[in-house]
Amino acid sequence: MTERAASLLTHRVRGTDDNCVTDGEVRYAPLKSFWLLGMAGGAVIGGAMYFSVAALIVFIVTTATVLLFGHSLGSHRKLIHNSYQCPRWLEYLLVYLGVQVGLAGPLGLLRQHELRDYAQRLSTCHDYLRHGRGLWTDAWWQLHCDLHLVAPPHIELEARVANDRFYRFLERTWMLQQIPPALLLYWWGGWGFVFWGVCARVTAGVFGHWLIGYFAHNHGDMHYEVAGAAVQGRNIRLTSLLTMGECWHNNHHAYPGSARLGLTAGEWDPGWWALRCLQWASLAWDFKLPADLPDRPELRTLVPAAPRQPLPSLLSPLSWCTCANQRSTVASSAAEKPAVRR
Repeated sequence: MTERAASLLTHRVRGTDDNCVTDGEVRYAPLKSFWLLGMAGGAVIGGAMYFSVAALIVFIVTTATVLLFGHSLGSHRKLIHNSYQCPRWLEYLLVYLGVQVGLAGPLGLLRQHELRDYAQRLSTCHDYLRHGRGLWTDAWWQLHCDLHLVAPPHIELEARVANDRFYRFLERTWMLQQIPPALLLYWWGGWGFVFWGVCARVTAGVFGHWLIGYFAHNHGDMHYEVAGAAVQGRNIRLTSLLTMGECWHNNHHAYPGSARLGLTAGEWDPGWWALRCLQWASLAWDFKLPADLPDRPELRTLVPAAPRQPLPSLLSPLSWCTCANQRSTVASSAAEKPAVRR
């Protein structure tokens, strides 16, 4: 077994050796496949039959809402990385919106993320976990198959999450959670709103999550390198608004616990803007930022970070959300990037 990075000592995943994330077989997963194909069929056929401008607007608004507040703020920055604090009711709401993306239940998504993250930090891992095959093979694997490891590592979720009755309920019923919005949309605008507001939204969320994941591990810019890691994250600059800031994946590999993903000038991060607005409303606090995270000796700077600049004037109203909260001064000072070893 190769020497492990110190950051893995506190990871949720525990493996006996590197073979635990390399020895396995990719197998077709019927339920996963039928879920996506069913949603895509509804989006293409139903969406074409019942197209309207209003239905398209519903698609745009609902997709943006679940990606920003659900996937980025709820599932990723809160549930997985716990990079900020908020009231319990708000956490539940954000995670519920994350389930609406249609990827998995909250606990299943957390375990998937932790296994992939753990494997990518080792010196080698299965191609399934690293998006290591060609585009079409990876699409088939990620969208229609599961990886069955011979001796999978142990994943230990904290009791606060693993034993939470609401999360366990969502885990058992995550596919069924598309029914409430479908009923509401049908009542509001008929089948067109259902096909565009549910089927097309889920299809875009699942397919987009895979596509960004593929490119964010194979193509794009790098400011940092994690020495010894099997996979390096990449920044996909042109998709910052579409992904709500989740495209800054090289930054995220460097500082996985940071609530802010866009770290340098011009790296637009709508998820961070939303968090600052929640902070202004006293609904979010204790942000973890790069300066607050433990030092990582394996982290190398490839491109010096540019000094932080004010957001463009177009976005200046967002800065209003940072001025009225007493904690904003603390969070702003913590946002300065620490020096890292070369």
